[in-house]
Amino acid sequence: MSGTTFDVVGIGNALVDVLAHDDDAFLATHGMVKGTMALVDADTAERIYAAMGPGVEVSGGSAANTMAGVASLGGRAAFIGRVRDDQLGAVYAHDLRAAGVRYETPPARDGAATGRCLIVVTPDAQRTMNTYLGASVELGPDDVDEETIAAASVTYLEGYLWDAPGARDAFRRAASVAHAHGRRVALTLSDTFVVERHRKTFLDLIDGEIDLLFANEREICTLYEVDDFDDALARVNHHCEIAALTRSEKGSVIVGDDEVHVIDAAPVPSGRVVDTTGAGDLYAAGFLYGLCRGFDLGRCGRIGALAAAEVIGHMGARPEQPLAQLLDARPGG
Repeated sequence: MSGTTFDVVGIGNALVDVLAHDDDAFLATHGMVKGTMALVDADTAERIYAAMGPGVEVSGGSAANTMAGVASLGGRAAFIGRVRDDQLGAVYAHDLRAAGVRYETPPARDGAATGRCLIVVTPDAQRTMNTYLGASVELGPDDVDEETIAAASVTYLEGYLWDAPGARDAFRRAASVAHAHGRRVALTLSDTFVVERHRKTFLDLIDGEIDLLFANEREICTLYEVDDFDDALARVNHHCEIAALTRSEKGSVIVGDDEVHVIDAAPVPSGRVVDTTGAGDLYAAGFLYGLCRGFDLGRCGRIGALAAAEVIGHMGARPEQPLAQLLDARPGG
C-alpha cells in the first residue's frame, strides 16, 4: 500500500446548520421526536425556520463536521458533498476550507438550493433536527474523486446520505476504490430513523464493505432489533473489523481485534453540557485521527471522547478551539 495524502476523506450531506434554543412544547407543536432527525421538504423547512427563535447559522453536515474535527486535531482531511452555487453554498465551501479541509466538489448550477438542517436545542441539551437536503441529494458516483479516495487512509461514509439513490451508488464506488487501494472504509449509522428505513441494506453493506462502524447505543440496538446494548454488542462483534459505539454520559465501547475497550466520557471543559449536536461526529473525528496514527483502540476512544466533550460544551457542531491544543494538554496525549 502506497503512502497517503489524507488521513480521512468524508462523503456526506453538505448542509448549513441553523441552531436555536426552544422547549419541549415547541417540539410537540411541530410534531418532532426529541433527539432524532427528520427529513422535511422546502415548505416545511421554511415554516419551521419562521417559528424558530434567534439562533446561529454555521456550516455543518455530519461527515463534514467529522472532517473539520480531524483537521482541528492536526490531521489531513478532505470532504466530498454537493451544494448549490448560491450564497449558502459559497459560505459553506468557505467555512469548510477555512477549517483546513480540502473541498473541491463542484457546486450544482441548477436544481434545489443548498441544504440546511434546522436544529432545536432543548433545555436538556438534546438536539432535534429537521433536515431539508436540497442540493446535497444530487451527489452521485461521478462526484467521487477516485484520486482523493485512493489517497486517504480511511473513507468515511455518512449514513444520512443513504436516503438518496445516487448517493448509494457514490458510496459503493468510493468503497470499491478504497478497498482496491488497500484502504479502510468507515460508516456512521447517523440516526435511528435512518437505520429503520435501511436496516437490510445497512446490514449487507456492513457485512461486505465496511471495516469501521460508528453508532450510538440507540442506533446499534435498532440495527440488530434488540433492546439490550450487550446483545447488540455481541452481534456487532466480528460483523466488521472495528465498531466504536457511543453511550452519551456512559462513555463508549469499542470492539475490535478480539478486544473490548470501555471508555469513560471526558469531562466537558465548560463544566456543563450546552448542546449535544455533533457529539458523535467529533467522537468519530478523534477516533479516526488516532487510528490513522497507529494508536491502540483504547487511546483512539479517549481522543474521541475528548473531542466530543469539547463540542458539547458550546452551541454548534464544530470545535471552537483547536482540538490539537486540548490533546497536547492532556497527559499521555
